[in-house]
Amino acid sequence: MKISPTKISGCYHLQPRVFQDERGRFVKAFHEGLFREHGLETCFVEDYYSVSRRGCLRGLHFQSPPVQHAKLVYCVSGAVLDAVVDIRLDSPTYGQFETFELRAEEGDMIYLTAGLAHGFYTLEENSILIYKVSSVYSPSHDVGILWNSVGIPWPDHAPLLSQRDRTFPPLSHFQSPFSYRGA
Repeated sequence: MKISPTKISGCYHLQPRVFQDERGRFVKAFHEGLFREHGLETCFVEDYYSVSRRGCLRGLHFQSPPVQHAKLVYCVSGAVLDAVVDIRLDSPTYGQFETFELRAEEGDMIYLTAGLAHGFYTLEENSILIYKVSSVYSPSHDVGILWNSVGIPWPDHAPLLSQRDRTFPPLSHFQSPFSYRGA
């Protein structure tokens, strides 16, 4: 697995080896020793997956302190445009974003440390995204920022959104509870 840092400290693009033959695909999504070597979280306590229609946008989500979490996301069916936004005060990349196209066939993954907001737009029908997180879900700490307030070049200006995602504050009005602790 190749683990590459991105312009946002604490965000990594992971490219596992994909074994493909006449039976299908086989991908190793997690290796504790390799993650530990790169200083990444290795204790994931919950896994989730979402199945989304084409044209759906989910995000930009994160879990706030004291139950913030690191997250590993990857697409196992279909394709998504994945976005990460730095919301850590005093970070040199505060308010900046990176996007990644995650396709099941490629096996690419994104690792996010706490203090990074996450969202994605589905490029194909019934795309499935898996999330591994390092803290237990807490409804009262599950929050977000408005999907179109950061300048991300989403493929659609009127995506399918949840009512909740429509009501998040824009980044310009967001009071971040996260601090940057250096690289």
